[in-house]
Amino acid sequence: MGAQWKAKGKSANATAKGRIFSKLAKEIAIAARGGPDPSMNPRLRAAVEAAKKQSMPRETLERAIKKGAGLLDEPVNYEIVTYEGFGPHRVPVIVECLTDNKNRTGPNIRTAFRKGQLGTSGTVSWDFSHVGLVDASPPEGADAEDAAIEAGAQDVEADGEGGFRFYTEPTDLDAVSKALTALGWTVAGMRIGWRPKTPMKIEDPAARSEVEAFLHEIDEDDDVQHIYTSLEG
Repeated sequence: MGAQWKAKGKSANATAKGRIFSKLAKEIAIAARGGPDPSMNPRLRAAVEAAKKQSMPRETLERAIKKGAGLLDEPVNYEIVTYEGFGPHRVPVIVECLTDNKNRTGPNIRTAFRKGQLGTSGTVSWDFSHVGLVDASPPEGADAEDAAIEAGAQDVEADGEGGFRFYTEPTDLDAVSKALTALGWTVAGMRIGWRPKTPMKIEDPAARSEVEAFLHEIDEDDDVQHIYTSLEG
């Protein structure tokens, strides 16, 4: 599954859609701290593209931008909190949360890890690389490997949904994103994240299902923004 775990076949019901919008709105609000104009703020531009891809209502999107940019009376007090540990069958997991209340988030994550083992800082991150991640869709006829070389990315892989994930040095994230855009690619997301150094295969269907159920439960928490795991495929 590469660097970031994504739920497969997630329900499109109202509750699930609302959860997706909530997470996207948080990302937009955080990105908008760097300025409310997407054309001048690459991170915000990518967050807006991701929201449009999920058909977020325009008023919800615009409110998130204004909230993050300090143009409303509502303050934005989100902070990033990272948790590390193991899922079932000792699968390494890193969970990034965006929260306005660590006293709520911490107990929720500890509960979610009851079928695994929650560790301390450094428990599994030593076996991951801290990298820049750029998710983008190609223009017609584009070759991803050629684009990676031209844009200055370290590596690229298909995301299984028609797009590609480009890996960069953290300091090159913005430059690679801009270069891909100039090459005609549509950037739908960019962030600093984690990539496993040692991908882990689980062949047994029952065991794999157990791990995916564990990851899905964590992803259901509104404060969880991204889940990174060594689980492969």
